[in-house]
Amino acid sequence: MALLIGGACLLDPFAASAAEQVASAAGGHAPHIDGSELGLLWAVPFCAMLLSIALFPLILPHFWHHNFGKASLFWALCFLVPAYFEFGFSTVLFEVLHSILLEYLPFIILLFSLFTVAGGVRLTGSLHGSPILNTGILAAGTCLASWMGTTGAAMLLIRPIIRANEHREHKVHIIVFFIFLVANIGGGLTPLGDPPLFLGFLKGVSFFWPTQHVLVPLLTTAAILLTLFFAIDTWFYRHEGHEAPEGEMEEKIGIEGKVNILLLGGIVAAVLMSGLWPHDYRFALSVYHVPLEIQNVARDVLLLVIAYLSWKLTSRESRKANAFNWFPIIEVGKLFFGIFMTIIPAIAILKAGTHGALSPVVHAVTDSAGEPINAMYFVLTGLLSSFLDNAPTYLVFFNTAGGDAHVLMGEVATLMAISCGAVFMGANTYVGNAPNFMVKAIAEERGVKMPSFFGYMAWSFGILGPVYALLIYLFFL
Repeated sequence: MALLIGGACLLDPFAASAAEQVASAAGGHAPHIDGSELGLLWAVPFCAMLLSIALFPLILPHFWHHNFGKASLFWALCFLVPAYFEFGFSTVLFEVLHSILLEYLPFIILLFSLFTVAGGVRLTGSLHGSPILNTGILAAGTCLASWMGTTGAAMLLIRPIIRANEHREHKVHIIVFFIFLVANIGGGLTPLGDPPLFLGFLKGVSFFWPTQHVLVPLLTTAAILLTLFFAIDTWFYRHEGHEAPEGEMEEKIGIEGKVNILLLGGIVAAVLMSGLWPHDYRFALSVYHVPLEIQNVARDVLLLVIAYLSWKLTSRESRKANAFNWFPIIEVGKLFFGIFMTIIPAIAILKAGTHGALSPVVHAVTDSAGEPINAMYFVLTGLLSSFLDNAPTYLVFFNTAGGDAHVLMGEVATLMAISCGAVFMGANTYVGNAPNFMVKAIAEERGVKMPSFFGYMAWSFGILGPVYALLIYLFFL
């Protein structure tokens, strides 16, 4: 959402500011589901949705490939139909419209725009996927992610790195580390990098606070992962019968579709514009108690215009040579519709804080003296962000820690723990952040046999788990 999920997910970074105005826009009487009244049983459709994504491609791949959209709709209805009988039409309508208008549509529009524009950039010439080149691409993507977003950096570089390694026998590890670094961890330095940090920015955290305080944990994590990746890739490279890595290019490298580089900048500017829109010119149109803020509508329209310009200005031959097709974004759109619908009660329970069924989670981050337990802030923010939306998860723990940005910026370790947990641990699962799933879909379209849902988690927890433990020891104890 971020994602969305988990770390999100790539949820619309500005949905929270609009959501906070719902009550006032509706005169304080907007119908909504009270998370404090929900049991964990309401989260079953969401869990079933995640298990479907995890298991069906493994046990029934042909069925899943042709019916994943129907499965997504089925699990959405498994929540919506009981909710209709329990809470009534008006409440369900509000929750659905709130999720679609403020979260799902902005999420899909942003992904669609980035997918279309980045898919129009093609590196020409011969890229030879040696360990040196692959490590360089991962390092470059990690740097770019904080300034053009994890989705933008991932969509820009995933096709070139796949092309460069088409001759390689072992390449799954390349895509897995790409998800770790480019699609997640690299976005931790600015509010542009990942949605949770933009929510912090909107709450009063200064723009460069993450750059100053998350830099050392990010560099530590990136250095460990890049070194480990280089060692693994070198081992595979040599055992595949290649010569020692030299990272040489056989032909001069060029770029087709240069206009898309400018359009990527336009996407970043459109997103930043909606967050920095002057307060004197902010107003919202209400659609059944759901406020559509003018700056967010303007952003989404601009993003669609940019996508259209990219499609018209990029040659079809270049896109064809880039193996561009619409299936990955269609798959993400259908699956995340089910996720956004079924996650409604899970997020409501989480937002209820100490009054909800997940109150033990909230209590776990504070000791008996009322002091924050920073290691638990990091772990719990991260683990929930791995499966739920990292944007509201960030806000829940931000508010649990006091909710005052000026105070929290002084309590460096706590805010750093929340920020790192929300951003870094989006790498734990395919649904932890929207670019994860898109990278997986594109890689599979290009013939890379990616791990299953649980197979990927074996990679992530096996590799990232010790790194997280080191971060806790170095920064959060």
